[in-house]
Amino acid sequence: MYRKSVLSNGVRVISESMPGFRSASIGIWADVGSAVEQPQLRGVSHLVEHMLFKGTQRRTARAIAEEMDGVGGNLNAFTDKEATCYYAKVMDVHLPLAVDVLSDMFLNSRFDPSELAKEQKVVLEEIKMYDDSPDELIHDLFIQTMWRGSNLGSPTIGFADTVTKLTQDDLRQHMKRHYAPNSVVVASAGNVDHDALVDMLERALAPFQGTCALPAPENPPPTPASLFRPKDSEQAYVVLGTTGLSVRDERRYVLSVLDTILGGGMSSRLFQEIREKRGLVYTVYSFQAAYRGAGLFAVYAGTSPATVGECVAVIGDQFAQIKKTAVGDAELRLAKEHIKGSLSLSLESTSGRMIRLGRSEFSLGRDLPIDEIVAKVEAVTAAEIQELAQELLREENLGLCVLGPVDEASVEWNRSAA
Repeated sequence: MYRKSVLSNGVRVISESMPGFRSASIGIWADVGSAVEQPQLRGVSHLVEHMLFKGTQRRTARAIAEEMDGVGGNLNAFTDKEATCYYAKVMDVHLPLAVDVLSDMFLNSRFDPSELAKEQKVVLEEIKMYDDSPDELIHDLFIQTMWRGSNLGSPTIGFADTVTKLTQDDLRQHMKRHYAPNSVVVASAGNVDHDALVDMLERALAPFQGTCALPAPENPPPTPASLFRPKDSEQAYVVLGTTGLSVRDERRYVLSVLDTILGGGMSSRLFQEIREKRGLVYTVYSFQAAYRGAGLFAVYAGTSPATVGECVAVIGDQFAQIKKTAVGDAELRLAKEHIKGSLSLSLESTSGRMIRLGRSEFSLGRDLPIDEIVAKVEAVTAAEIQELAQELLREENLGLCVLGPVDEASVEWNRSAA
């Protein structure tokens, strides 16, 4: 099902065949994200991603959109802190078109100054939209609080004052420094013939040559603190968390089970304690932000401004409990089955599998078989969960961010309670 080849220019091609599907997803991945950016260039990786849709020597921006819409395909991209991906999902018979459009965008984008000026305005609107989404903004505030002064801690989208100053030359230099065959992976999943895909890519990416320095994973020192940011809103948005694990840490399977037990579903401790028993929230969950050299683990909740203190106290109590008392067999089994079920459901999407292939190649340098993941999850013990909780959830590691009409003095946050 999984195959990997290397093109003559050095680009890695990985695929997972899914013969029962009629669709195929393909992504061109670049081993670069916002974590490589200098402060004055914040947002350049994300702006490059936008500009690759704005026209090539062969296609206008409208032609790119019409060609994919004309076959019912989906063309998109995303930039995160450590990678950028340009991808398409099409019917399997239209995979050659997807390869042609993506490779043309990737190699021949014009970066026209007039289009750049318009797209900078688009990104500024995206920043405003993001600032008006407090349940998303609070996550960025938490990362900035926990990793102050680092590249990982800065928002991928950039800042208004840096994005507006970026030039055509800045974008081209960014690609020249970070886009080369040794930093690029093409991943595909679905009804895909690997050999035929390699032949297509050999021709499409033949002009792509050279090498570049690969980014070193950042491991910023933690800077846990309290941040209360006023915002005129009906709810207050809360994140309480700690240092986590990198995606390369073998204990990540233990953390996944811990994450699931604390806040991974409707039966989780936090959902039951905060929503079901007390009615304090509509949404509460725990989450991981894991990167190649570092990670964070935290709990998110949206609650009324008057109940922020109670909500934080309950989260702290749950941290204390999981450190003090080993998880029972029934709860451990439930969490493992939840993880395995969620993993299986995520594999029913060709785009989901394509993204998993690309991320695994960059973070681990290999495929991560499902059977291996399941075996590692099954091997997690209650003692390992308690030990990891005692390590990560130490009071000196905890950071708290609150966004909303909340006075910090009204929240009695006692770290020692956790």
